[in-house]
Amino acid sequence: MAPMTPDAVPIRDDMIRLGQFLKLAGLADTGNEARDLIADGEVSVNGDVETRRGRQLAKGDVVAVASPQGEQSAVVA
Repeated sequence: MAPMTPDAVPIRDDMIRLGQFLKLAGLADTGNEARDLIADGEVSVNGDVETRRGRQLAKGDVVAVASPQGEQSAVVA
């Protein structure tokens, strides 16, 4: 099965923080869930595990979250 193409999620400004983007993209339901996913090493940005919730994302960055249901991802647009 081919990997799924990440959803493009438009942002209002040039940059967005990782925790905010997880909620905007629907990869986390709450800020607490986003914090826990990041702290547990379940989030990667452009293929590298990211543990900083305040990491600044720019357009084109790909964010992926590992979950029991499989990996979900979104691209900053």
